Amino acid sequence: MIRVLLVDDQPLIRSGFRALLDIEDDIEVVAEAADGSRALALVREHLPDIVLLDVRMPVMDGIEATRRIAADPALASVHVVILTNYGLDEYVFNALRAGAAGFLVKDIQPEDFLHAVRVAARGDALLAPSITRRLIHRYVSRPQPSPGRATALEELTNREREAVALVAQGLSNDEVADRMVISPLTAKTHVNRAMTKLHARDRAQLVVFAYESGLVARHDS
Repeated sequence: MIRVLLVDDQPLIRSGFRALLDIEDDIEVVAEAADGSRALALVREHLPDIVLLDVRMPVMDGIEATRRIAADPALASVHVVILTNYGLDEYVFNALRAGAAGFLVKDIQPEDFLHAVRVAARGDALLAPSITRRLIHRYVSRPQPSPGRATALEELTNREREAVALVAQGLSNDEVADRMVISPLTAKTHVNRAMTKLHARDRAQLVVFAYESGLVARHDS
């Protein structure tokens, strides 16, 4: 059973998402909240698998709530998925940097929304290739990569760097395997080892690392 916490300051939005989730046999909504502060308390109480978290809320916004969830070792199993009306904007990258597993735009189709919840529950990043390409275009064009991130690249093997760059383009392990001409199991091993070396919480954090280190820009050039 996938246990979900819904967090949005608009009751109508929460009720709409809840109506979709409640009819699914493998998903349970354990609680709801209207602000980030209350969400933190409920996360600690219920330890949900997924927190569907609005960005702009009173008391505490979704970015700060995400940062606090990701920083708490007791909540390591909780995956935060940001809900936004705003598409690709500054909130998206800030949410990923804070520790979100991905994001969804609120006008998503119902079947895509349910699929996304299940993907996040597996620990996969919710970053479609079309979205990651736009993120790359916007964020890796900065003049200088982060020095600390660039130095961390030295901890990775060439194959691990290649795998991380492909993950940053929104590819699944199977797609990474196809590109690298290796088995899916080997691709997963490269990705997992890179996550361990970089102390990445999940695949979304690998995407952030690839942007901030300049890895994607070098890989694509």
